Amino acid sequence: MAYQIAKPFLFMMDAERAHYAALNGLKALHSANLLRVAVSEPPACPVKVMGIEFPNPVGLAAGLDKNGDYIDALGELGFGFVEIGTVTPRPQPGNPKPRLFRLPEAEAIINRMGFNNDGVDALLENVQKSAYRGVLGINIGKNFDTPIEKAADDYLIGLRRVYEHASYVTVNISSPNTKNLRQLQQADELGNLLAQLKAEQEKLAQLHGRYVPLAVKIAPDLDGQQIQDVARLLVEHRIDGVIATNTTLARTGVEHLRHGNEAGGLSGAPVRTKSTHVIRELAGLLDGAVPIIGVGGILEGEHAQEKIKAGASLVQIYSGLIYKGPHLVRECVEALLPR
Repeated sequence: MAYQIAKPFLFMMDAERAHYAALNGLKALHSANLLRVAVSEPPACPVKVMGIEFPNPVGLAAGLDKNGDYIDALGELGFGFVEIGTVTPRPQPGNPKPRLFRLPEAEAIINRMGFNNDGVDALLENVQKSAYRGVLGINIGKNFDTPIEKAADDYLIGLRRVYEHASYVTVNISSPNTKNLRQLQQADELGNLLAQLKAEQEKLAQLHGRYVPLAVKIAPDLDGQQIQDVARLLVEHRIDGVIATNTTLARTGVEHLRHGNEAGGLSGAPVRTKSTHVIRELAGLLDGAVPIIGVGGILEGEHAQEKIKAGASLVQIYSGLIYKGPHLVRECVEALLPR
């Protein structure tokens, strides 16, 4: 209810300003112990995926809290898990502003943020200060000025740095806003990257006495052959999970809208069908060998059900939270309760 009152005012603001205004508002409510009063906790709906016990299958997608500044407040919204990042080894400002655009008529968002973040050291400081003890995913990427042929170096740095602080680590190779990044989804490059990450994961598990699962986040714009290649390589390299999907470069259905042709990745309602298609294709190819986390266009409980029915084991929301507010978390959890 409180969000529905605040939403018109937030939507009058520049999208990026509104983003931080909303997060700072949540943080203030949390600090005043009012957030737990304003948000009703969803029912328990436990599920075990990637060897991790999740209190419910509905998580927060990466991108909302890039630096882990708001973990405690977001953790109080009822999510079964929270994913922070994308974080890069070194701080970087991201792309020039404006770089975040709402398309309300389509319940969509276009962003070209470009992995703006304070760097992995700052993120880890925030994680260590946080009181949140739930499932925490940390999403890692490469710096914009690291040559694509050296991308693995950045991912290895990120994995080493976040490993002991994460419940699982996500390797983001699918943002459309870092030059050439999606090239890493091509079979040869992906195979090489996954081999290096898997070898490092095994060393880190020995070093820390704890196995932290690795997930890979892929784009919704892959063709059939690319999806087959990704599925084969995930199994071959024993990757623990796949997140399907990131934002899309397609503009079908939004071209005529204000901001509809802005550069960047499109999320929200228009990506829902593409995301679900990739999940369904992956599920058929993987046959349970690698669990799928479904994300893309979930704006109501039925959409979360759709992802699970297509083959996902968990779901994540982001744009839906902007359009529907925190009650969407509970709505999705309730939709996924065993019948």
